[in-house]
Formats: sequence, structure tokens, C-alpha cells
Amino acid sequence: MDSGSELIALPVSDVDRAKAFYQALGFRLDVDRMHGDGLRSVHFTAPGSTCSVILGRGTASAAPGSFRDLYLVVSDIERARAKLVGRGIEVSEVFHDTEGRLFHGHKAGEVVHHGAGRSRGAGLRPATRAAYGSYATFSDPDGNGWVLEEVNNRAPGS
Repeated sequence: MDSGSELIALPVSDVDRAKAFYQALGFRLDVDRMHGDGLRSVHFTAPGSTCSVILGRGTASAAPGSFRDLYLVVSDIERARAKLVGRGIEVSEVFHDTEGRLFHGHKAGEVVHHGAGRSRGAGLRPATRAAYGSYATFSDPDGNGWVLEEVNNRAPGS
């Protein structure tokens, strides 16, 4: 059975402010609709993605700004970061996990590593610049945390 992620209901406090932010990111606006019960739904899709985000009043049960570790996969993290910065988005510098493991943790735009010996190394993952090894973070205006992850060669089975 084929399956895939379709939609992330992202909690935001101000739909218009969030809409402007996701447009600045370069996400495609798919839907901006008012419903009869006062509900407004705004759908965006990142370039090349099949999974959309929905913003709006009443679309998510979580508190605005409470989502972390939303991964946005890019093939060239330096180019993607430069493009976002050029659009006025505050993005961390590129970094890697010094142990070469999958990055996990995002808190108010800063990296949180779990476990002894885990730390953030500046710049691209050294030597091989292997996929799944270099990251940058940013947050939307409510504090929902995104991770840019460079994936230039998918692991087998993915």
C-alpha cells in the first residue's frame, strides 16, 4: 500500500501574519478560504513537496508556536539558506552534529542535543558532506520550529 504525508495542521495565532511569512518562504499558496462558521483555512505547500501545511483559526488543537522539528529537506543547504535570508527570514548558520548523527532538537531557534557528548559543530558536515548531515534552523512568527536538512542522496529504502 502506497502512502504519504498529506497535511500538517500548524498552530498559529495570527493567520495573516503567518500567511505573509510562508509566502516569504516561497511556499505555494494553495487555498485561502473562509468557511461559514468563521473558520478560515490557508494551505501552503513547499516547492517540490507533496505535504502541505494548513494555517487557520480552529485548524490545530495545539498552542500556537508549540511545534518543533518540522523538517524541510533541501538538496543544497547553503543555497537554500541564502535564499531564505535574502527573503528576510532569520535562519541559523549551517551546522552539523559532531557525532555525525541525525540532528534532533529545536528550542526557540537554538539547537538542543540530547545525550552525553552531543554538540553542534559549525558549518557543513566535514569531509563527505553526506546527506542527512548538515542543518540550519528557523522559526515562524509564532515560534513553530523548522529544520532545514540537506539531503542530496537518499538512503536506500527512502
